[in-house]
Amino acid sequence: MSDMFANSNQAHQSNEVRASFEFFPAKTDQASDRLIETVERLAVYEPAFVSVTYGAGGSTRDRTLDTLTRIAAETALPVAGHLTCVDAARAQVDAVIDAYAAAGIRRIVALRGDPREGVGAKYVPPVDGYRNAADLVAGIKARGNFDISVSAYPEKHPESADFDADLDMLAAKADAGADRALTQFFFNTDHFYRYLDRVAARGISIPIVPGIMPIGNFTQVSRFATACGTEVPSALQRRFDDQDDDEARFATSVAVASEQVIDLYDNGVRQFHFYTMNKSPLVAAVLDALARHLRGETLDIAAA
Repeated sequence: MSDMFANSNQAHQSNEVRASFEFFPAKTDQASDRLIETVERLAVYEPAFVSVTYGAGGSTRDRTLDTLTRIAAETALPVAGHLTCVDAARAQVDAVIDAYAAAGIRRIVALRGDPREGVGAKYVPPVDGYRNAADLVAGIKARGNFDISVSAYPEKHPESADFDADLDMLAAKADAGADRALTQFFFNTDHFYRYLDRVAARGISIPIVPGIMPIGNFTQVSRFATACGTEVPSALQRRFDDQDDDEARFATSVAVASEQVIDLYDNGVRQFHFYTMNKSPLVAAVLDALARHLRGETLDIAAA
């Protein structure tokens, strides 16, 4: 795959694709073994990095670090640790930053994070803590030379009053030293293109990397989408309504995500961040479809 997938910091004008993959920490030793197998299967795509999430309120801190260190020890892939500032004093967050550095982890996905009560609960800045993601980015930069990714919201964050307020925060994160923004997943690509226009108009120059969520379970993903304010087009729902077996659902899922990624590629996007849900088949099938598209092969994905 090295002729089409690149792990260097490619310019958008390049024809090479730069992918990254997101995982969540395993809860058991057996699940950890399966996760390593998944990571190894996706390693062929030479990801720029693989990231491991950080639970609401920092609830998976130890498991996140354990998972990151195991991936780093058992593969040659660059790893990125998620970090939030919810329900934690500054000293506690700084200790995690230092633990990442001590483990050789120099990439961090810096997020404000959701309260322990989950998405939709009111966020309260922690006492003596980092007040928001921009503040967190500045704190990380002050503790070392880290590569920092932050979040972005093509349909705006549910708590933002409007797009201007949303972009104010993105600009603050960029000014604080963020290297790129990874977007919330979306299904209507027009939202992403309009967002790029808004970002450019604000003079924000960091790369905006689209977050791609292949739909393994339509009901589950729809629930996620509702919670984070992501539109689920009625046409998308209809494509899954008549799928009554696993093979048909898988084919539809591959078709939907492949069409999205190919459309983004054809409109100049070269970097993609995949929400894997700790599984490899869907992500691999989508990237294989993109590779065939890059080779000029005719694809019949829309028929699925």
